[in-house]
Amino acid sequence: MIRRFDKMSFQRIADQLAEKDSDLAMIIKTHGYAPMWSRPNTFETLVHIILEQQVSLASALAALNKLRERLTVITPERFLALTDEELKACYFSRQKTIYTRGLANELVSGRLDLPALASLPDDEVRATLISLKGIGNWTIDVYLMFVLQRSDIFPLGDLAAINALKRVKKLARDASKEELLALTAKWEPNRTIATMLLWHLYLSSPMR
Repeated sequence: MIRRFDKMSFQRIADQLAEKDSDLAMIIKTHGYAPMWSRPNTFETLVHIILEQQVSLASALAALNKLRERLTVITPERFLALTDEELKACYFSRQKTIYTRGLANELVSGRLDLPALASLPDDEVRATLISLKGIGNWTIDVYLMFVLQRSDIFPLGDLAAINALKRVKKLARDASKEELLALTAKWEPNRTIATMLLWHLYLSSPMR
């Protein structure tokens, strides 16, 4: 079964989560509702997510904007026409150049069809994307959450979400993966919306 959320249901689901979890309720009471972060199902979006791997959001956006300046419209074909030096000038590391070229080649060849992913269950989307070099579970989680609006994803590899969870639940820094998963299981089938509330806390009230 494919579970999605949209602008009409987002706040209603947040309220349902808040009724069951006083910590999530406190986030809403203190900081308001989280934004419903979303991105279009495009090559550019996946490039952006790849750029966000293991760097700050600001650094990733700076690289994406440089690429936009270079290409105007970011398409797989235009990306493949760029040299290593041109991509380096757009702040692409050697690894991210390799990853993004691989993705572009999959799209140009027709082996990967982004619109078709929207109709697949989460596990099939994951199985399709995980086979691509440089596309790991964190990238897929963000794609499922932001692009396909799948409602029951918790990105275990996302440090901001993990740190916010530990903070709101008053967990030890070395809390185990099993402990984290047990807590997030209580938010099923709406772990994505709970995660967005955690991100909202993280961004609204940075830890010092």
